[in-house]
Amino acid sequence: MIESMGNQYIVARPVYSKNTFGEEYKKKDRSHKTFLDHLKECFSCSSKKAKRIALSLFPVASWLPAYRIKEWLLSDIVSGISTGLVAVLQGLAFALLVSIPPGYGLYAAFFPVIVYFFLGTSKHISVGPFPVLSMMVGAVVVRIAPDTSESATEFSNSSMSNGTTLDEQRVMVAATITVLSGIIQLILGVLRTGFVVIYLSDALISGFTTAAAIHVLVSQLKFILQLTVPAHTDPFSIFKVLHSVFSQIEKTNIADLVTALIILLVVFVVKEINQRYKAKLPVPIPIELIVTVIATGVSYGFDFKNRFNAAVIGKMQKGFQSPIAPDVEVFQNTIGDSFAIAVVGFAVAFSVASVYSLKYDYPVDGNQELIAFGLSNIVCGFFRGFASSTALSRSGVQESTGGKTQIAGILSAIIVLIVIVAIGFLLEPLQKSVLSALALGNLKGMLMQFAEIGRLWRKDKYDCLIWIVTFVCAIVLGLGLGLAASVAFQLLTIVFRTQFPKCSTLANVGRSNIYKNKKDYYDMYEPEGVKIFRCPSPIYFANINFFKQKLISAIGFSPLRILHKRNKALKKIRKLQKKGLLQVTPKGFILTVDGLKDSDEELDNNQIEELDQPINTSDLPFQIDWNDDLPVNIVVPKINLHSLILDFSAVSFLDISSMRGLKKILQEFIRIQVDVYIVGTDDDFVEKLTRCQFFDDEVTDSIFFLTIHDAVLHILMKKDYGTSKFSHSQEKEMKHDFTINTNGGLRNRECQVPVETKF
Repeated sequence: MIESMGNQYIVARPVYSKNTFGEEYKKKDRSHKTFLDHLKECFSCSSKKAKRIALSLFPVASWLPAYRIKEWLLSDIVSGISTGLVAVLQGLAFALLVSIPPGYGLYAAFFPVIVYFFLGTSKHISVGPFPVLSMMVGAVVVRIAPDTSESATEFSNSSMSNGTTLDEQRVMVAATITVLSGIIQLILGVLRTGFVVIYLSDALISGFTTAAAIHVLVSQLKFILQLTVPAHTDPFSIFKVLHSVFSQIEKTNIADLVTALIILLVVFVVKEINQRYKAKLPVPIPIELIVTVIATGVSYGFDFKNRFNAAVIGKMQKGFQSPIAPDVEVFQNTIGDSFAIAVVGFAVAFSVASVYSLKYDYPVDGNQELIAFGLSNIVCGFFRGFASSTALSRSGVQESTGGKTQIAGILSAIIVLIVIVAIGFLLEPLQKSVLSALALGNLKGMLMQFAEIGRLWRKDKYDCLIWIVTFVCAIVLGLGLGLAASVAFQLLTIVFRTQFPKCSTLANVGRSNIYKNKKDYYDMYEPEGVKIFRCPSPIYFANINFFKQKLISAIGFSPLRILHKRNKALKKIRKLQKKGLLQVTPKGFILTVDGLKDSDEELDNNQIEELDQPINTSDLPFQIDWNDDLPVNIVVPKINLHSLILDFSAVSFLDISSMRGLKKILQEFIRIQVDVYIVGTDDDFVEKLTRCQFFDDEVTDSIFFLTIHDAVLHILMKKDYGTSKFSHSQEKEMKHDFTINTNGGLRNRECQVPVETKF
């Protein structure tokens, strides 16, 4: 019963152990589904299930019929046009990161949008090239299709190298990697493994994207300076590229450098204006479009290509090229890289989609997103594009300009289509350094994530460490190996957190039913002879010894050492008693012979198993109080602990090894007459212990209580009744029902004999 009294409440209920609670409240008989039951359910078919599957595979069928034309169409049109212009420029720019002709970036900005329109679940992300993915694809492309024969690898004998130019080989490699990463995403989606993204924490993604931004920055230096830099893809490649750049810095093309610096300055300034005055501007200033038009006109009017030897986009093929089949040999040698690209692409896209889904309150299905991106990449790869995800800046443009649904995405694809089939030739005079500057202009947000270090350090040092390690690994080892090493390190930190948990000793706060770390609060009360120990993590084979060490440190003694001392002392007492040298009086033991000495060497040479056994005094005509004075030559440490409460509310599981260790710990305490109680566990925890035959005559299931306060009240009642005048049968028949007042009072309500409990 619960009674409310203003801002306080009174709870009146019996003190419950697990057993007494189970006797009073019967559990439901629940039948758990077997593997065969799940298979039957999976392969069963009905009209409702077929409709549900169809709508889940094609989300467009759910939201398109409910499209509000009058309210949303104009906003989607404005958003689609703005996003399409940005997508064109980013497609051209990010193609340089893949080391293929810029025109192929338009395919990567077109085909994924069409597929995602039908299959995607997010209404606001803009699908297409992403600089980090482009960088990862480019690293594999230059490794498999190198610039010179001297750097050729084992892949140079692939069938794709027969009679084809370097650009064609690289396009084939990029397309093949894209198809393979799409297949991986599709398989993960079909297998319902969208949860894999949980292994990429925010700290890891932040550190990885920041490192990728550094890689992108370094990779664009050769286009900005127009230098011939050999490809490096092995660990420490970023330092080798920097060495190559600075060793030939005197060959810099001044026209390309000056143009890129001017573009960077203008883009950064205007983007800052857009950010500061976004509330006042109806739409962000399309600075990328403006500078592209101006730079193209200036380059064409002043003939930068011939007068200053500037590198320009050059011939752009009009229309689409025929689909190509991926190269099987590239499949075999890029499976690891493709898996990393698939996971990173999905993780970034799903993270951005989740942000907008929370902002606008609609669901996003991770498994369906995997299927959508998988098919998008497969189609894009067959049509000579490269891996797609979502660019943060482009999605921001689509959302900030009023985009409501993926209708805006379709309209942006139409803008890209117009450039591909009609006006692409107008961009031929555009300098590649301009595209590189535009690509770098989009990296500001990722580079600003360096500020994350301080914030993470204040919030969680482990997350800060993950960020730093991820950043360093991605910089030094490269993006592929760096990601793998970062994930491994992140999982290792989880092991560290559980292997070395922050255990604590609890005490009562304000004489209520609340128990907190005794080091954190004033006005703490600890019942005499009772210790409450909390473990905040799972207990398993790797931390059971650490758990025992922390427990011993908290209570101040080793139960095994006390047990050994008492068994040794018991041997001496038996020996003295048999010789008639020991006299028992009401005041204690008295030796009838002074100066008796007994060698410990004989006892130490006995088998250690004998010292581990329970203390048995049934053969003696008296009981031994180990905290009382013993004969002068028998020394046993005294302990002021009679009850130990283990708070396992945060212990989610135990494995077989830790069960054995835990049982041994419990036995050691029980054998030195310290009662042990475990609180806060769920029913599955106890059921697992029962299945593993954890309990016996010594360690029983009666040690489990619902809460810490239940166990404390049980101990205090047991202590009071142990010295009361009532018999055991009378005590057993009494029902102990207490009222807990949140201001610190505790009184007996229904028990016939008043019990006053004080801390």
